[in-house]
Amino acid sequence: MRHDAIRLLWPGRCLACAAPGENGRDLCAACRAALPWHGPACERCALPLPAPNPAETALCGTCLQRPPPLAQTHAACTYRAPLDRLLPRFKFHHDLAAGRLLSQMMVEAFSPLSRPDALIPIPLHRARLRRRGYDQALELARPLADALAIPLLDDALLRPRATAPQSRLDAAGRQRNLRGAFTVRPGADLPAHVVLVDDVMTTGATLHAAAIVLRRAGAARVDAWVAARVP
Repeated sequence: MRHDAIRLLWPGRCLACAAPGENGRDLCAACRAALPWHGPACERCALPLPAPNPAETALCGTCLQRPPPLAQTHAACTYRAPLDRLLPRFKFHHDLAAGRLLSQMMVEAFSPLSRPDALIPIPLHRARLRRRGYDQALELARPLADALAIPLLDDALLRPRATAPQSRLDAAGRQRNLRGAFTVRPGADLPAHVVLVDDVMTTGATLHAAAIVLRRAGAARVDAWVAARVP
């Protein structure tokens, strides 16, 4: 009731164009219609693919030759407008309203999927967490777990080693940068099927490094759900 009253007094504004929001969301009807929902994609890495033949396996050539440690990867959207504005605002400029909208989009996109045993957000190193003030993956994962009634393991995966920002590195550099970056909390009881949650997937190096650690610690299957996939 309190949330509804606040919405009536201060109706939402579209975070993409500043027009009035629609149905209590911070997105107008036009911008919602233009959202770049992720289409046909590789099942393992979410790389966009042409519409697959039903008789063919929906895998890209790279995943066929070198299967990644993720069993499946799902992206809510392709990294195009307005995601290319919303995600940096959320990740680097303390725009938690943008994060709330991204999480709502993830709920809508992932509701039809089969439920894992738990969600695990990609953690930040404590030094970066202090500078930023919040963990963007956790801000996405918490409402996603609540909406889909999935347990959230927000302390199972740790990031004991500080790493350079991935955005400054090429694909090979990203992989080297993440060696030894993650570990599983001692005594953590991992269920069989877990899903990693993160904001954006570019090369997949971060998600792959985390998935390897989780599988070594006993998870039988690790998937990934992200707000956006860079094509």
